[in-house]
Amino acid sequence: MTEPGSGGTRVDVVDILTTDHQEMVSLIAQIESTSDPGQRRDLADTVIAEVMRHAVAEEMFVYPAVEEHVPNGTKEVEHDKNEHDEIVRLMKQVEDVDAADPEFMELIRELEAKLRHHAKDEESEQFPQLRAHIPAEKLVDLGEKVENAKKLAPTRPHPHAPHSELFHRTIGPGVGMVDRLRDKLTGRHTG
Repeated sequence: MTEPGSGGTRVDVVDILTTDHQEMVSLIAQIESTSDPGQRRDLADTVIAEVMRHAVAEEMFVYPAVEEHVPNGTKEVEHDKNEHDEIVRLMKQVEDVDAADPEFMELIRELEAKLRHHAKDEESEQFPQLRAHIPAEKLVDLGEKVENAKKLAPTRPHPHAPHSELFHRTIGPGVGMVDRLRDKLTGRHTG
């Protein structure tokens, strides 16, 4: 889609989420390629923040679209939310382990496997369905909503927070604000 008068290309929600997946996996590869615990921690914090922003935006805007437009959408979303739960719990464990501890890298490898699996499911099954059942302009609009939601979303895992659109729209921005304040005060890197 070309934006009128801009000469540029507008990306849709599928492009945005696919790029997010690639960036998350790339950050994990950087963690695996360094032996410096401080750098590992900074990269892990960035991955965690990116995954949280991505997941919240999906739950706010993409999953309702999947439920509405994709055959078997409700079942697909339930599966994805269960995977989000697993990933959030795992990220909380990563946060709680010293980056110099061998367990840290075990958790990072487990996180990588779960993220790759989740991304593969979405990219091979759901994203083509979204493009098949939703007009291109609406996908671009969804992309803009996702980008805006990521700016307000939490940057830390909250395993007991519900994965609901209502929670993310009402309580989520406040949680995100507190997370970003904590990140700034503690010097935590979040991308």
